[in-house]
Amino acid sequence: MAGDKIDMIHHVADGDKLEIFHWHISLPKLEIFGLDMSITKHVLFMWIAAALMLIIFISIARKESMVPRGWRNFFEAICEFLRDFVAKPYLHEDTNTYLPILWTFFFFILFCNLLGLIPFGATATGNIIVTGTLAVSALVIIKISAFLKHGPRGYLHALVPQVPGWLWPMMFVVEVLGWGAKTMALAVRLFANMLAGHIVILGFLSLPFIFKSYGEVVGYGVGIFSVAICVAIGCLELFVAFLQAFVFTFLTAVFLGMMTHPSH
Repeated sequence: MAGDKIDMIHHVADGDKLEIFHWHISLPKLEIFGLDMSITKHVLFMWIAAALMLIIFISIARKESMVPRGWRNFFEAICEFLRDFVAKPYLHEDTNTYLPILWTFFFFILFCNLLGLIPFGATATGNIIVTGTLAVSALVIIKISAFLKHGPRGYLHALVPQVPGWLWPMMFVVEVLGWGAKTMALAVRLFANMLAGHIVILGFLSLPFIFKSYGEVVGYGVGIFSVAICVAIGCLELFVAFLQAFVFTFLTAVFLGMMTHPSH
């Protein structure tokens, strides 16, 4: 807030300042070999998400009780669901090999999504660079896994389906472009869904200030309506946070299964 102006875009935009209520905390600036490596809000909240994962899962793993309770029961149920209904149908006997990767993708994206819902938080997955990096990482893991499993010849066989020899070069180009499109879809879907909710809330929160010029009664009436809608959208965003983490993990498992088990 500056004077009589209210900055509401800071929640969706990246930057070098963290705003907690009325405090503005400047994040450290860093330059390495001429490259700007400054710590931004999205970087900070990705670190927080990673730290929370380490704290939670290390503490859960140390519990020796055979019967899960509390938070352990909650996270174990999610892990088992991802194993039985996401990984196994596509990875078959390789499920346990790739399950840690899928779990990591799901919980890292989920924690980043949820951290963006707190008042002074920032949604790192609302940044196309972050989601693009996650998508490229998934693509690299898929390709390396397929190459190591099948070898060079088997990898090409898994990449391009059985077609006549004269058609193979064209299909190879089509498949390469297709994997580029799949990577783009992973990145854009997560980015757009996490950004859209914040933009919609921003739009509704702006309405009282727009209609204030028509009188205080109209402004307050629109304000009550806007707050009610924002609460509903906030609840929807909580669902979307879980859904988009699941969708990214599910598609990664599907693409991984396509390359490691082409016969299925």
